[in-house]
Amino acid sequence: MTQVIVGENEGIESALRRFKRRVLKAGIFLDMKKHRHFETAVEKRKRKAMEKRRRRRNSYRK
Repeated sequence: MTQVIVGENEGIESALRRFKRRVLKAGIFLDMKKHRHFETAVEKRKRKAMEKRRRRRNSYRK
């Protein structure tokens, strides 16, 4: 669960921006997409291409 504590003099916009960044870093959106029931062909191609890039990048680091 992602939480953002808003300071006394902090605006809602900045707190919302921090929340969005934390959600992206935590990978919540990616997890939601993985658990969808239906994945279009375009989404599947993009996901497989990203996985391929990630595997290649990690293999160079080792």
